[in-house]
Amino acid sequence: MSKDITIKNAIKRYGENTIIPNLSLEIKNGELFTLLGPSGCGKTTLLRMIAGFNSIEGGTIEFSGSVINNVPPHRRNIGMVFQDYAIFPHLTVEQNVRYGLKEHNVPRSEAQNRLDTMLRLTKIDEYRKRLPENLSGGQQQRVALARAIAIHPDVLLMDEPLSNLDAKLRVEMRAVIREIQHSIQITTVYVTHDQEEALAISDRIAVMNLGVIQQVAQPHSIYTRPFNLFVADFIGHSGFLHAHLSLDEASHQLDFGNGYKVDINTIVTNAPNQDVIVGIRPEECAINENGIGIAAKIVERTYLGKYIIYFVELDGINQFEDAKVFEISQDVGTAETVYEVGTNIHFTIYSNKVNVFDQKEGESLIQGVTQYGD
Repeated sequence: MSKDITIKNAIKRYGENTIIPNLSLEIKNGELFTLLGPSGCGKTTLLRMIAGFNSIEGGTIEFSGSVINNVPPHRRNIGMVFQDYAIFPHLTVEQNVRYGLKEHNVPRSEAQNRLDTMLRLTKIDEYRKRLPENLSGGQQQRVALARAIAIHPDVLLMDEPLSNLDAKLRVEMRAVIREIQHSIQITTVYVTHDQEEALAISDRIAVMNLGVIQQVAQPHSIYTRPFNLFVADFIGHSGFLHAHLSLDEASHQLDFGNGYKVDINTIVTNAPNQDVIVGIRPEECAINENGIGIAAKIVERTYLGKYIIYFVELDGINQFEDAKVFEISQDVGTAETVYEVGTNIHFTIYSNKVNVFDQKEGESLIQGVTQYGD
């Protein structure tokens, strides 16, 4: 039976080094929850604390209300899937999957039923007699997944499970994981540093940095309405420009300092006049043929099939942290003109799509943006 996970004020130390200072988190029963962040942010450490492989120096971890701090890993009824598969090379596919069932003393008839079900569910039934050396990387990862869920764990933990696969297999396997997780409705905690992977498979995402949760939200909210500058910079591609925010009668206005000003109606109502940082994704810009907007020069372009990405140098605009170039995307399907490197252009922004952050704390000034969302 799947369980929810509640983490309250968790602390993890290695000697004098505090990896996770004071972390609280709620993971819902049956959801696919992803811990996302750069290397060294604490996401794998937290996963191993949930698994019982790492000790906890403060706070509690609960499975459906029961504190498991002192419960050994083999008593927590968890399934684990690792990046290196961790399947036995001398056992066939069905022997690998059956191994966990034997360890859990599942009766023979029930074990056979679960084995057959898992092999069908993970679409490796036809390979049941093969050894791992005769399987592709994706097939081996399916074996690891089948073995982990055959024991009917309360919680499934996955640590960078796709990092050893090539790009095509990663896309294929994340669809497989998403489909299987939805079909069995087991609480799954998934660790990755790959933003695209997290956005594609997750019900909710927790973005971490230096052992601290920066934001928890659904993928769409994480991408379109990041809580702070770190999330905006880590998720996807954003350019950051300095601007001045002012309240003019009933509406706010962004002034970029080169004569380009735009009204913006997504700002929190109590935001005072102040200098701000504006986060702009490539798709939140439009090249303007009439010379209106921010002046720029194209210094590089990348063709991506459906889109062209232009890398431009800005004229008279201050970029955050002295970035050298700014990205603008163009939809090839609707574009009337494709611009050459060296072309001088102007572009405008979709003001109600961009994100605005205060300069002091780096937190969002957009209405309705919260650090912890559903």
